[in-house]
Amino acid sequence: MSEEPTRRIGILLFPEVEELDAFGPWEVLSHWTRIYPQDGWEVFTFSAEGGAVTCAKGLTVQAHRGAAEAPPLDVLLYPGGDGTRTMLKDEAHLAWLREQRANVPLLASVCTGALVYAAAGLLAGRPATTYWQALPELAALDATVELRPDERFVDDGDLVTSSGVSAGIDMALHLVARLASPERAREVRRGIQYDPEPPV
Repeated sequence: MSEEPTRRIGILLFPEVEELDAFGPWEVLSHWTRIYPQDGWEVFTFSAEGGAVTCAKGLTVQAHRGAAEAPPLDVLLYPGGDGTRTMLKDEAHLAWLREQRANVPLLASVCTGALVYAAAGLLAGRPATTYWQALPELAALDATVELRPDERFVDDGDLVTSSGVSAGIDMALHLVARLASPERAREVRRGIQYDPEPPV
């Protein structure tokens, strides 16, 4: 009996990406795929050119791959951050994103990553959320988006959006539950000891 092919999650990195937007989901998804390889998934980071990326708060990280070298994706995860404002006006990038929509079964975003999806026309008529301060900007980009301001994340089948920053952790755990099982998501949550009780 032939083995199932490995399925892949790619997290896009770009200059001024918000650190926790990318690396909160990375922590969840990499814990899952490393500890439970039998589930048949892998996760990696990639950027437009590969190489080092300086994030919004000054952390410099090395992407695993450049976009041209990345294998076909099953899930594309698009974080937010100040760098998304540049992407909103980058027609070549928006065209690339529309190509991904045609080929990648599941798109996910964290925070203002949803703005770039909207700019590419991918949220038209869809329910979605983003960082609370960016909700008016999302509405201005596409008035047909059905805003869900009170949702931590919104799962609309082939498109999952999450609200700001730390919400990406909850969204990533939801992805584990959806792509593997709720029990696996609970195991991952225990593994990373994510049980938030805010002190204030």
